[in-house]
Amino acid sequence: MSLSIGIVGLPNVGKSTLFNALTNTKAEASNYPFCTIDPNVGVVKVPDERLAKLANISKPKKILPTTIEFVDIAGLVKGAHEGEGLGNKFLANIRECDAICMVIRDFEDSNIVHVNDKIDPEDDRETIEMELIFADLKTLEKRLAKTKREARSNNKDAVAIHAVYEKLHALLANGKAARVADLDEDETLLIKDLGLLTRKPILFVINSHDPEKNTIQIKNAEVLALNIKQEEEISELNEADRAEFIEELGLEQSGLDKLIKSSYSLLGLLTFFTTGEIETRAWTVKAGAKAPQAAAVIHTDFEKGFIRAEILSYETFVELGGESQARDAGRLQIEGKDYEVKDGDVCHFLVNT
Repeated sequence: MSLSIGIVGLPNVGKSTLFNALTNTKAEASNYPFCTIDPNVGVVKVPDERLAKLANISKPKKILPTTIEFVDIAGLVKGAHEGEGLGNKFLANIRECDAICMVIRDFEDSNIVHVNDKIDPEDDRETIEMELIFADLKTLEKRLAKTKREARSNNKDAVAIHAVYEKLHALLANGKAARVADLDEDETLLIKDLGLLTRKPILFVINSHDPEKNTIQIKNAEVLALNIKQEEEISELNEADRAEFIEELGLEQSGLDKLIKSSYSLLGLLTFFTTGEIETRAWTVKAGAKAPQAAAVIHTDFEKGFIRAEILSYETFVELGGESQARDAGRLQIEGKDYEVKDGDVCHFLVNT
């Protein structure tokens, strides 16, 4: 699955530094606004300690983690919805992403200018969120004029669409993001083509020199405090030194690993595995996916030719020491087309090709 997280924020808050740390690349991260113009794109491995344990049993030739895509997007400024700064380009780039990682600056550094000449995390967050809300209002207002005319004809579909649009417009006009709207499944489908920015899932990253002392909380949202510069330095170490340094800090994992896992969860994803002598591999599906859909992630033809799935939980596979032992113990599950794949399932799909 190709799903992406857009890293957004005001200029000079640490977006490109975070992107560099995540992807081990060298996107420009200079001390002036708009040093990022065209978005930088990087594919990041999702850390999963289960892979190594599966591989230790299967002894494969290759171990392949699943991945997630991060996009470093140009800094936003007040007035972006009216084209200020790189506003139009910024908003278009966000629209193409599946979720948002918003970086907020909470550190003092006289050598790094702040676009508003002050450190005020709450004000920065509000600036960005309001620009996204204003952009969504413009999108909805264009559609509302059309649906209002169509609804007068008493067309059932037009009336339904117009009602949802009005509900969202009222919410946005009151300064609230579209993601907090209580929409049922049918209503959600009706607005899918709008591409509303504030409907996208969001994760807030507080860039602080002392993350342990972070007190910033944001209602109905996940907040992760990181020292992004330190995380970049950790990411540049070799694997052994990195593990040692993280342990010296008294941590179980790096802040970047926490961020990647949180982003993965934000997209509503889960991981299933295939394992054998050739490779042990992690695969990504949306939560709620049925077995044929999961099989299609491996090869698109597998969904059409799906016969059945042989399933073991990760815990059972490790506990019993592999598939053959689980089969002998009668622990192997045989599942059909309606089986909903669970996180950690070790799968073997039987298909008619």
